Amino acid sequence: MSMDIKQIQDLIKFVAKSGVNEVAIEEKDFKITIKTNQEPTFVTATVPTAAPVVAATPIVATTAAPATPVATEDTSKFITVKSPMIGTFYRAAGPGKPNFINVGDEISVGKVLCIVEAMKLFNEIESEVSGKIVKILIDDAKPVEYDQPLFLVDPS
Repeated sequence: MSMDIKQIQDLIKFVAKSGVNEVAIEEKDFKITIKTNQEPTFVTATVPTAAPVVAATPIVATTAAPATPVATEDTSKFITVKSPMIGTFYRAAGPGKPNFINVGDEISVGKVLCIVEAMKLFNEIESEVSGKIVKILIDDAKPVEYDQPLFLVDPS
């Protein structure tokens, strides 16, 4: 048995949703352990010695301080775009390159919004909605959790 990155991402999503603290899968040619706590989340993967060892940096859950509500701001009409995986959030394809999107940009289904890097793989995150970017909820090069809000989109 061998797992591709999609299967590993699906396993990480499952573990994140299930509330399980630790999952370990060990076969003769690989071992993967996913440990979660309410605090830090660590993902490590080891492959056979013939291949290079891959290890993800620890991903620490961050909690934003509660924002003071603004009387005129009603965010209920906005769609929240969330991270489909655990990783590091990037607004551009690389240092010095333009951001994929900025506040005020019109987006459509399939438009690349950002990159989430997980285990040295750079995953382009595409929009599943059309609308206008109202707010970017995370800073560039910061860790993100599975299902963490990334953007607010005004669908009107």
